Amino acid sequence: MELRQLRYFVAIVDHGSLSRAALILHVAQPALTQQLRQLEAELGVQLLHRTAQGVLSTDAGKVFYEHAQAILKQVADARSAVAQSAERPSGSVTLGLPHSISGALALPLLTATRAQYPEITLQLTEELTGNLSDQLKSGRVNLAVLFDDGQLSQFATAPLAEEELHFICRADAAYARGEHSLTLQQALATTLILPGLQHGVRPRIESVARAAGLSVGNVIEINSIAILKSALLADMGATLLPSAPVLDELQRGALRAQRIHTPSISRTVVLCSSRNIPLTNAAAAISKLVGQVSAQLISSGTWPGTHTLE
Repeated sequence: MELRQLRYFVAIVDHGSLSRAALILHVAQPALTQQLRQLEAELGVQLLHRTAQGVLSTDAGKVFYEHAQAILKQVADARSAVAQSAERPSGSVTLGLPHSISGALALPLLTATRAQYPEITLQLTEELTGNLSDQLKSGRVNLAVLFDDGQLSQFATAPLAEEELHFICRADAAYARGEHSLTLQQALATTLILPGLQHGVRPRIESVARAAGLSVGNVIEINSIAILKSALLADMGATLLPSAPVLDELQRGALRAQRIHTPSISRTVVLCSSRNIPLTNAAAAISKLVGQVSAQLISSGTWPGTHTLE
């Protein structure tokens, strides 16, 4: 198996056509087809379905595509690490952000990167936390912001913030009236709109509830922040989230946030990197910058409901 075969295969999948991939790669189509056949023969599986409209990945092809992308990225990172200077880092860095964090962190981080490291290309990917963990393991992302659920020992971690969760619902919902806070038991008694069990705040909520002798009951599972906000505005239920993802709706009065007590719920936000794949100088610079930008956002109040960890 050769690196060029991986590059050819990824290009074919990305462009959906052997002819388009051949044009982009500046390789004759018969040579490209031959390399693909050799790759399939070596793996012992068919990677692509050929159709009149182009090519489609088989199930095996979809799996191999993920690995091929990760390998090619690691090769590119290795070349960049050798070439770049520690004093003037350059190259591409991919940072994964959960949906519920990107609204607070993404734009300030991009702005800071352009100002301090103009020769670094920062690529941000927004994903569910379960997906980000898998991408970090495989090397498809250099860094990822995750939540410390006690399962991060396989990664190198640096704490960024402690983020408080609130009970959030439509401003005129029946259970929005009254006090500025409510107990966790009261919060769990409502219809809750939450991510799936393997994503975001859900594992933390389940853990705190169990420790308090409570259970999470009537739940509508939605893994998209945008759809979750629409469900809140439609008064389909409430949610337990940090304020940052819904800050615009809170500020204009469409949603209301109440503090949770007895017990309160918070989550530890951490920056993670692989223990097995060394960081390039550029990735190390971005790692440090993420910590600096996070601290600035917290101290200025721009990232609400958070405090720094000593």
